[in-house]
Amino acid sequence: MSSTHFGFENIDENDKARRVRGVFDSVAGRYDLMNDLMSAGLHRLWKAYTVMVANLREGSRVLDIAGGTGDLALAFAKHVGESGRVVHTDINEAMLRTGRDRLINAGVVLPTVVCDAEQLPFPDNDFDLVSVAFGLRNMTHKDRALREMQRVLKPGGKLLVLEFSRVAKPLAKAYDWYSFNVLPRLGRFVAGDEASYRYLAESIRMHPGQEELKTLMKASGFGHVDYHNMTVGVVALHVGIKC
Repeated sequence: MSSTHFGFENIDENDKARRVRGVFDSVAGRYDLMNDLMSAGLHRLWKAYTVMVANLREGSRVLDIAGGTGDLALAFAKHVGESGRVVHTDINEAMLRTGRDRLINAGVVLPTVVCDAEQLPFPDNDFDLVSVAFGLRNMTHKDRALREMQRVLKPGGKLLVLEFSRVAKPLAKAYDWYSFNVLPRLGRFVAGDEASYRYLAESIRMHPGQEELKTLMKASGFGHVDYHNMTVGVVALHVGIKC
């Protein structure tokens, strides 16, 4: 039996997708509110910077993986115009449904697909941009998912990975205290789910740091990889270019 981590817990790797799905089924309805509370609204700035780095043009083809409640997909859609295409995907149906409804309420209808990032149902060399925001750390085989993202990108295409990372060392203790004391309590009072937000804090610690993820992306076939730290390393935006 092969094992993997679910937060700090070691589990059968075949069970991780189900466990992660349960987390997001539980929090889908309050996901955006919790993001605002947890980050004091900073997640909006992190995503705005990601959209700026994407540098999309009219007619671009975009794949948004783990797109959840659709905020990035909506922002991308405004840049690609009617001649472009943004495909909004997530492995979690509850999150995807919430995002689809949000997009429709904003007057935007996009292709919405339930799919596993480790087995993308798209042809080779199909997209100008692939994005995954706060989703890579939840994937069982990150290397497999990254290779799939590289496969579906056109040569010269760009992968953007926005993810929690390693905070600057002087702030590490304070950040740990916040993560393991404040976040679970917020989850209990606002979303009625303390365990899912404890998993969030644990999953961040188990995710590769900035340099480790850069190395993993290069090993997955990206010719050039760089990263941009934001909020002293609380999050990092990794940018990979397919040769």
